[in-house]
Amino acid sequence: MRTTTFVPIDVNSSFITQVARPALIGAAVIFFAGQGAAYSQPAEIYPHKQIRMIIPAGAGGGYDSYARILAKHLEKFIPGNPVFVNQNMPGASGMVGTNWTASVAPKDGSVIAITYNTLLLEPLFGNSATKYDPRELEWIGSMGKQQQTCATWHTSPIKTIEQAREREVVVAATGATGNSALMPKQLNTLLGTKFRVISGYSTSESRLAVERGEVEGICGLSLSTLKASSPEWIQNKRINILIQTGAEPQEGLSHVPLLSSLVKDTDDRQALTVLAFPEETGRPFFMPPGTPKALVQVMRRAFDATLRDAAFLIDAEKARLELDPVPGEQVEAMIRQVYAMSEPLIRRAQDLSK
Repeated sequence: MRTTTFVPIDVNSSFITQVARPALIGAAVIFFAGQGAAYSQPAEIYPHKQIRMIIPAGAGGGYDSYARILAKHLEKFIPGNPVFVNQNMPGASGMVGTNWTASVAPKDGSVIAITYNTLLLEPLFGNSATKYDPRELEWIGSMGKQQQTCATWHTSPIKTIEQAREREVVVAATGATGNSALMPKQLNTLLGTKFRVISGYSTSESRLAVERGEVEGICGLSLSTLKASSPEWIQNKRINILIQTGAEPQEGLSHVPLLSSLVKDTDDRQALTVLAFPEETGRPFFMPPGTPKALVQVMRRAFDATLRDAAFLIDAEKARLELDPVPGEQVEAMIRQVYAMSEPLIRRAQDLSK
């Protein structure tokens, strides 16, 4: 499991690097301007309430595992100790749950969601199906960065990315906008591989399709996802990992080539910086736009405290979750930076994601 660290950022000194329950309580004693309600007791913020944790993926996957373990421990750091209720809302590679949280969910602090990091680029690329602007969502934080891999089943003769250039390799995907569909298409464009994507599987079905031999492999999953959802694949060496994304090899994959090291075109390498942004945001959590800022701050500080909590870390290790937390303020800053990039760079990144 990765070391749990936070990267300091300049947010006008608003980022609290050391969180304790008294600080949470202090943040909770607030006045909501314009709402006509003064809260003199911290517990009044979430009295006898449930908070819904929206998981825009099916049960049993990596996002599901991360969200459920977080919810189990997060509630004890929120004044009033509300109870979390996990709600899976899969569909369209996470778009259904993300759209619902952003545009339909109550804005009263009773809903938090995890989302697929690739969905953060969809509005930038002009996807009309999106009902959110990532710059307007209230980012709580990310549990870890998420470098991707592309792998074939151990029975496949395709053992290296070079061999994937020689013949067609059929891989499973959940939907057109998910990592499992986007990564093999990018590899085809950048490296001349011959992946053929079969979409429409659920999260768990895509892995079963690999095991049953319906497809030859699967791309777009991080090593942390594989460890959490299919640990036997790693422990028993059931897959051949062909390539990985990111600036540096993941722990345990020093022998696997980096995509960035194989791309020679300068413009393409720059475009990869846009496409790499979702990996840096990893597994981000957000609250609906319009949620009172005071409640957002309470949730951010509770999130930070949870990621340092000994009991949480024990459960995360048991579940083989890899942690590399990113504070909500930093997620927000990264999103604004990418959305301010030049149009030509964004267009090239978009071309590579088709």
